[in-house]
Amino acid sequence: MAIRITSDSTCDLGHLIAERNITLLPLTVNLGEKTYHDGVDITPQDIFDFVAANNVLPKTAAPSIGDYEEFFAPFVEAGDEVIHFNISAKSSGSHNMAVQAAESFGGKVRVIDSMALSSGQGLLVLKAADMRDNGNSAEEIEEAINALRERVNTSFIPDRLDYLYKGGRCSKMEMFGANILKIHPLIYMDEGKLVPGKKYRGKMSFIIKQYVEDLKEMYPKYEKTRCFVTHSSAEPELVAVAMQKVKETFEFDEVIETVAGSIVTSHCGKGTLGVLFIYEK
Repeated sequence: MAIRITSDSTCDLGHLIAERNITLLPLTVNLGEKTYHDGVDITPQDIFDFVAANNVLPKTAAPSIGDYEEFFAPFVEAGDEVIHFNISAKSSGSHNMAVQAAESFGGKVRVIDSMALSSGQGLLVLKAADMRDNGNSAEEIEEAINALRERVNTSFIPDRLDYLYKGGRCSKMEMFGANILKIHPLIYMDEGKLVPGKKYRGKMSFIIKQYVEDLKEMYPKYEKTRCFVTHSSAEPELVAVAMQKVKETFEFDEVIETVAGSIVTSHCGKGTLGVLFIYEK
């Protein structure tokens, strides 16, 4: 009996999906009357073009219970156990749908609320893949991940607040003030919910350096296995600044750049960048 690690497409793991034998179920993005599948037939640029032309955000949607049942069924029929990861239940209805679908498979499908999004979710997916490859049981993996998910730093800094305003996550005054005064708020996950944190001011290249230093001060102890620098089509120069600063400040075995998929991009906009890793208490 094999263990199959699966996830919604919101984990933003890029090339690591194939390399680590992980299977994704795409969430959907609606641009007007047309429906697309995250990571399959839509790109972040499609979203930027749509928002610029229509001044509204795309609509994103979770798979249905039936979609999840159809997704899980081939693995269970092949004799595998499934461990599936969802974006935070406080950010999407996908987790509830997956839980209901899993009830049809007699305990062969375990569904985990990552309490995160993007590569914060991805960190847990990879941790589960590490444990699978080390021979741990599905029960051991589920127990370890549920204990670990509260120690994932999922945070990011948006370049602009336009998309957050359109999505109702900040006021018009906050958006204009931030854009005029070059204020960039830290956004982070707290118990599965996005909340605002420290407000930085100035050029993004300077802010990202300060953000990385603040993370080191906040989380002096951390798992050194891996760290993600994840961004929504940020300028290459800014990504390079972030990668270099992380490598100078921390001692991760690897620092991995990933680009946010269409679901995350739909809500945060272009130029958002985050540094994500697992910390220790």
